[in-house]
Order: sequence, then structure tokens, then C-alpha cells
Amino acid sequence: MESLSQSLSQSLSQPEAAGQSDNRVRPGTPSLLRELNDRAALDLLLAGEPLTRAQISERTGVSKVTVSQMLARLEERGLVTVAGEQAGGRGPNAALYSVVPSSAYVAGLFLEYDLVSAAVADVTGRRVADVTVDPNGGEDPVGLVRGAVDRACASAGVELSRLSALVIGSPGVLDPRTGDPRLAVNLPAWHEGVLDGLREVLHKPVTIENDVNLAAMAERDAGAAMGLDDFVLMWIGVGLGLATVIGGQVRRGSSGAAGEIGWMPVHGAPLPAGDKHPGDAGLQSLAGGKAVRELARGFGFTADNEVEAVTAAVASVSASAAASASASASAGAPASAGSSSGAAFLDELAHRVALGAAAASVVLDPGLVVLGGAVGRAGGEELASRVAAEVPRICLARPRVVATTVPDEPVLRGAMLAAVSQARAALLASVGDPQ
Repeated sequence: MESLSQSLSQSLSQPEAAGQSDNRVRPGTPSLLRELNDRAALDLLLAGEPLTRAQISERTGVSKVTVSQMLARLEERGLVTVAGEQAGGRGPNAALYSVVPSSAYVAGLFLEYDLVSAAVADVTGRRVADVTVDPNGGEDPVGLVRGAVDRACASAGVELSRLSALVIGSPGVLDPRTGDPRLAVNLPAWHEGVLDGLREVLHKPVTIENDVNLAAMAERDAGAAMGLDDFVLMWIGVGLGLATVIGGQVRRGSSGAAGEIGWMPVHGAPLPAGDKHPGDAGLQSLAGGKAVRELARGFGFTADNEVEAVTAAVASVSASAAASASASASAGAPASAGSSSGAAFLDELAHRVALGAAAASVVLDPGLVVLGGAVGRAGGEELASRVAAEVPRICLARPRVVATTVPDEPVLRGAMLAAVSQARAALLASVGDPQ
């Protein structure tokens, strides 16, 4: 997802974004200069920090008198308001200006086979509502999404008509030409034509994005990859996925199938068959949810799901290390992590995960591999450190491997980031349009 500064730069370089419908370059007329100045001020304020006239003048390079005129126009449009005062120096306190939070609202959703999460936020990114919906079979995806959005808007006290963008995180492959779902194994009703149906029903801009790609954007915004332009996120859960971020941009591939590493052929596993879910083939058969559960049972960890199994193994290793350290300290000997079935299980799981991480690293050499998804989070640094040690044994690349640090709901967080970015870009583009 591009930054707001990139969005602004691109919009100003295109005649259409500056209000011109043909290919001619607009001359430097006073009206165009006003638009550019107003957009520059609004872009600064959209970053979230309240600013004084003097601060805006310093950062934009225009006079304080011009800044006053810019702010007056933005206030008249209901986009900017006085948010407080800044004390200091002689004379009256300086007024602090900020974006009006209600100038735009957005919605984000994350669709899973057993749960739909939805949220509404204002243009500052502050969430005003969160809801969850039981898909109850999900046979009508358009109705399901519409119902979830209606509930979220009702909870936020925001009319559906006030939403300016809606982004949906979805597992599976999306057609990069149309934006439609092309293959979502766990969501059989999620198919081509859904996007047009949603736009027709909601009468709003709707974007569907791969869930792991959105999680990577959340990781870059507030996680282990914060601020980095080059990294990969390896998603380990019921299914497997890989998000590749290069130059700050997610790479989707020519057909939208980039990162579907469950299908990755690996030594010792049956080859996947076309577009059929790999299940007992490829990397999915070694590190997918079912494989992790079976592996855990082999080491004595019986649990209802793969996350509980990995959590139990990590707890076992921690307990073993603590007991060993205590015994060594009592005997005056160096502490040892000791051995346990939990450590052996994590060693084998790390080897399997490293097959995928190594394949990505030897091609992309990203420098950082983030282990995300439910299993990546549960494994934490115990799993990440083992994968980091295993990858160089398989290939020449030596990436740093860490566990995700996004607090929760990475896909929904990514969807909200994308939606807010779209809303802000639309506000910037609207400056200069006749009211």
C-alpha cells in the first residue's frame, strides 16, 4: 500500500487528479496553485499531528498569510478545524489545526470460513466500531458482507452512505485484472462476480485484497517490519501463505497467485495437482494446520487445534529451560536449556517451515522473514529462532527471522489501513473540485 506522500505525488503528476479530463498539462494558473497549496496543507494534517499556521508555513514553504487563506478554504469545506491552542512565547496562543475526523469514514472486513470481522473508522484511522458476524454457511457472500457492514455502521452510528471506502481481506487468489476472487478453497461461494455485486448493493468503492498481503501491511505499519520496504511475511495457520513486500509494495504476481506457498513442491511430499487444494501434497502437507496437529501428536501434544499444540510445546520448552536453569544454579554449574519433547517438536516444525522460508529467501533475499498467522504467533521466538538457524543450512541466504508483533487482527488492521489510505487520497483529490 503506497504512502500518502506517494499518493499525493502521483495524483499531482496526473492531469485527471488535478481536475483535468484530457491529456493537456494545466498551466500554472492561480486556481491550480491554490489547489496544490490546499492539498499540501491537508496532506500534512492527514498525517495526524495538529499544526499551527507557522508550522504549516515552515513545512510547505509558503507564507503565513497564504497558509491562513489555505486553512480558511479547507475549513469552509468542512475538512479542517481548530483543535486547540499551542502556548508559548509572547502574545496570544497559536491555534492548532487538525483534520475533521468525520470528514470521511471507512469500513474494513476480514472473511474467514467460520467468522466475519468488521470495523468502521474515521479518516484519522480511529476505530469507532468493531463487530463480528457468524457467516452461517456463507452461501450469499454479497448479503453476508452487506449485513456485516450494516451492523458495523449501526454500531458506529454512521450512515452507510457516509462510507467513502471499503476493503475486504479474503483468503485465496484474486484476479489482478478484475479484483474478483478466483480461488478461495475455504470460501466456495466467494467467486467471480462478487465484487461487482458488492459495489452494486453498497454503491461504494469496494476492494478485495488477499488476507496475507493485508497482514503484511499491518506488520509494516506497527509490527516486526515497521518502516521496512523489503521483507516477506510467512503465514502459518490452517493454510500457508507468503506476502512479498519489495520497495514498499506488495507483489501479487501476473495472475494473483504469488505467495500461495501451500502449493510449493518440496522434497519428500507428493506434488500438488493444479488448482486443487494441496491438502496432503506440497508444503501444505508438511506445515499446514493438519500436518502440525499430526506432528504434535507424534511428540505427545494432543490438542483440539494446531495453535493449542504449538502453545503447549512452547510452554514445555520454557518450563524445561527454567527447571534446568534452577538446577544448574543450585549446583553452581552453567545453565542448560535441557531437552524436552517440546523442543524436539519445535525443531522438526522449524525444519519444515524453513523449507518455505529458504525457498523465498534464495529467490528474493529479503533480509527479514516474519512468521505470522496463528501458528507463527503461537510459536513466537522459540520457533523463529529455530527457523533462523535452519535456513542457512538449506541455502546461501541468511535472513533475520522473527515472529509477528502485530498485537491482534493483522488482516483487519491491514484492511483498515488500506481503506483509510483510499479515503485520504479521495479527500486530497477532492480539493479544488466545485462543492
